[in-house]
Amino acid sequence: MKVWGKGTGTAVAVGILGVALGACLVPAAVHAAAFDPVAATQAYLDTVPADARAKSNAYFEGGYWLQLWRFLVSLAVAAVFLAGGLARRLRDRLAGLGRFATPVFFIAYTVIDYILSLPYVGYADWYRERQYGLMNQTFGDWFGDQMIQLAISSLIGALVVWVLYAIVRRLGRSWWIWASAFGVVVVTLMVVVTPVFVAPLFNKYEPMKPGPVREALLSMARSNEVPATDVYEFNASRQSNKISANVSGLFGTTRISLTDTLLQRCTLAEIKAVMGHEMGHYVLNHAFVILLYLSILVCFGYLFVDRVFGRLTRGGRWGITGLGDVAGLPLVVILFTAYFFVLTPVLNTIIRTQEAEADAFGLNLAREPDGFANAALKLAEYRKLQPGKWEEIVFYDHPSGYNRILRAMRWKAENLPAAAPAEPPAAESPAGQAPVEPKP
Repeated sequence: MKVWGKGTGTAVAVGILGVALGACLVPAAVHAAAFDPVAATQAYLDTVPADARAKSNAYFEGGYWLQLWRFLVSLAVAAVFLAGGLARRLRDRLAGLGRFATPVFFIAYTVIDYILSLPYVGYADWYRERQYGLMNQTFGDWFGDQMIQLAISSLIGALVVWVLYAIVRRLGRSWWIWASAFGVVVVTLMVVVTPVFVAPLFNKYEPMKPGPVREALLSMARSNEVPATDVYEFNASRQSNKISANVSGLFGTTRISLTDTLLQRCTLAEIKAVMGHEMGHYVLNHAFVILLYLSILVCFGYLFVDRVFGRLTRGGRWGITGLGDVAGLPLVVILFTAYFFVLTPVLNTIIRTQEAEADAFGLNLAREPDGFANAALKLAEYRKLQPGKWEEIVFYDHPSGYNRILRAMRWKAENLPAAAPAEPPAAESPAGQAPVEPKP
């Protein structure tokens, strides 16, 4: 290869190089212009049968009403404790336990609340899921998981509430500030502990066998400083056919986990797209960001409880002597439930924004826009694919399938200029299997 000197030789070389590059780039630019992200998105949407889309819409829209009913059921249970005098009588019966009365009261409240709510919970979380083909468990298996979850939430919740009431009783008017700080510590510990000690109580986690999927995911992790040295597969199919994955843990407990359903139902391109998204959450420190947002909201929630609780219990109503009286726990539940119910659009927007950021990261990492779009279609089996603008703002804690596919097609148009014009997506086979030939 010759090195051109200064003068006319350089000018000629630059001119020739410019013509050559122009000859290469012009056809590519024309080809890129032919790729319409909106049309490509519509092509993906058109692959979903009308009956499947109607079923998904009905399931998801029904969930809007379930949010309201779940809120009303919580209020009804709390009302039984307060108006029925159950909270007062339970407090008096447990008075002999001294300082242990508070955690025992919480456990009793949690168990009674579950019993009273069971008809609703059974319908919403098991029967309805089975009705829409999203639940693989029998009622007995589902109820067994519920009992494990109830035991964990009762014990951990009892310890947390015990400390919170101690803070209220000892720190007076500034309790809500210290309670918020304590909440940050608790949530951080749960992020560390849950993937290692809690999640295996519900599913069996096993290291993934060596192969293309494992190597691809570990390569993605290494290239983005995700400190995970192995990939775990867990048998989520015992609960449902939904696909899922996560990068969880902190401070040495970080692990990459994906469901057996993701491996069974998705191609390598789709798996890489999903895990690129999950790694985005980790690299972008979304766990800490959401912790900050939640801490602020919880802090104001405690302040709201502090200001309203005293007014509602003035004159010893329901036999409650003050905020430090554990008999007032049902009222605290009502106030907190109402507070976060009103903030539902705010919480959803916070989470949805982070999900969109992770989508963008995942597209740049995996470079699999079609894999991303096909994965979004699988999620659309139980999420309304194309909601209205305000419907998405109020009710969606993830971007809608339409917006996710559109984002992927825009990425494709900008990053893969030689992409073919928009066509309906071809049939693909799960990772490790032979390609599926399209039917004539």
